Amino acid sequence: MLSDDQQPIPKDIFVIGGGVNGCGIARDAAGRGLNVTLAEQGDLAQATSSASTKLFHGGLRYLEYFEFRLVHEALKEREVLLSAMPHISWPMRFVLPYHREMRFESETPTSKLLSFVMPWMKGRRPAWLIRLGLFMYDHLGKRKFLPGTSTLDLAQDPAGKPLNPKFHKAYEYSDGWVQDARLVVLNARDAETRGAQIMVRTKVVSAAREGDLWHIVTEGPHGRADHYAKALVNAGGPWVDQVLRDTIGIDSTEGIRLVRGSHIVTRKLYDHDKCYFFQGEDGRIIFAIPYEQDFTLIGTTDQDHKGPPSKAECTPEEQDYLCDFASKYFAKPVTRDDIVWTYSGVRPLYDDGASSATAATRDYVLSLNDAGGAPVLNVFGGKITTYRRLSEHALEKLAPFFPGLKDAWTAGVSLPGGAFKPQDTANVTADLARNYPFLGAAWTQRMIRHYGLDAREILGTAKSAADLGGDFGATLSEAEVIWLMDKEWARTAEDVIWRRTKLGLHLSAEQVSTLENFMRQRLSDAA
Repeated sequence: MLSDDQQPIPKDIFVIGGGVNGCGIARDAAGRGLNVTLAEQGDLAQATSSASTKLFHGGLRYLEYFEFRLVHEALKEREVLLSAMPHISWPMRFVLPYHREMRFESETPTSKLLSFVMPWMKGRRPAWLIRLGLFMYDHLGKRKFLPGTSTLDLAQDPAGKPLNPKFHKAYEYSDGWVQDARLVVLNARDAETRGAQIMVRTKVVSAAREGDLWHIVTEGPHGRADHYAKALVNAGGPWVDQVLRDTIGIDSTEGIRLVRGSHIVTRKLYDHDKCYFFQGEDGRIIFAIPYEQDFTLIGTTDQDHKGPPSKAECTPEEQDYLCDFASKYFAKPVTRDDIVWTYSGVRPLYDDGASSATAATRDYVLSLNDAGGAPVLNVFGGKITTYRRLSEHALEKLAPFFPGLKDAWTAGVSLPGGAFKPQDTANVTADLARNYPFLGAAWTQRMIRHYGLDAREILGTAKSAADLGGDFGATLSEAEVIWLMDKEWARTAEDVIWRRTKLGLHLSAEQVSTLENFMRQRLSDAA
């Protein structure tokens, strides 16, 4: 233990974990005037938060499980989030093809009820039931600007062209897209702007109560360090159990169920900008989504995951599963030859004892432990759409320990670069193109969809691409890389090309090596 004259001034809150929940809580707390430190053992959004299906959605299929509270909260949040970050998120229309012979998984509460009331359907879903579910989806969240459900004639609508001709009818509804890893980084940036200390590649090796404080020991780029805080937040994601038991040393009956969600990215499978919602007989659903202009994203699987969360990979069996699933809907079969990239993440779902990974709840649980003095809040479960509300609820739990805490504030407050209205996105993009004509249409759109209004700060006074310094390929300039290193904690090429951007889909191994060498040299020079 340090002596009194050596002991650092305690922070109000110390957050373990730099995923979407940890960064969201840090931002919310800092904006209420609390002194916050966050430590992430790797890069921000390195695990689950960069491996999602990248949707702001209510979770249409969760209605099958009667998860009405979760769906209601998520649906309300869609438009709040879309308004706060119009540069990294935007509305999308989803096409749900329907065929009267389609059958569904038999263990959901809806399936069991239908089997009892209408046994002659033998697992089939009547069209009126699907339309009823979509009606509920339209109205549970009190939409303001997202359009409601409509019915499509697939023989006439362009959305029918890529599909198997047996599908004649589809329902089209609204949800939203988000660049998940950028969401995390922008929350961290806003938290730092409001006074939080963000530490990446810094592992919490121990945390113990000492009187009315937590004593936290970290191991980071500059060695070991001691920190003190009045409250601890365990937002370790897939490692929340490990942090709780091994790092903090608290026994708990609560736990998580590690569920692996894998995705494949294929060459572009269709030309329009709508997404598909495909339903399978095994109770799963998958999405097919336009991705990074030139590709299609297909996912996700739901498999119980064994082993370290960091070792999640899309297995050959999962690749085949996703290809076969999509091929039941697309006119042209999807094969593994179409795959250009795969990714997989482990979702830390709250363990509610569900019989299958698919049925496990996507809701979150916030567990407060203050039996030994200083409080620790453990975050179990959650989904990316509800991260902001989860953060508010976390501060509600901690409020009794901080008398006079300011009220909730994040609803409607834009993230860095997003201080414009969604309906102004086209004008903001046009303004950037007009001021930097050398970018061209695709580069301009990428800069807006990654940085919004901050794109101007990156581009500065440049009059040509050469003014941005070295060219790493695929429109990635030296000026952008320096920005990401100085402003967004990027330290490796992987941070840049797979989390801050997705330019890894376009860069060669040689280009990635050149980028890695540049970043390593710059970090060395700074040291």
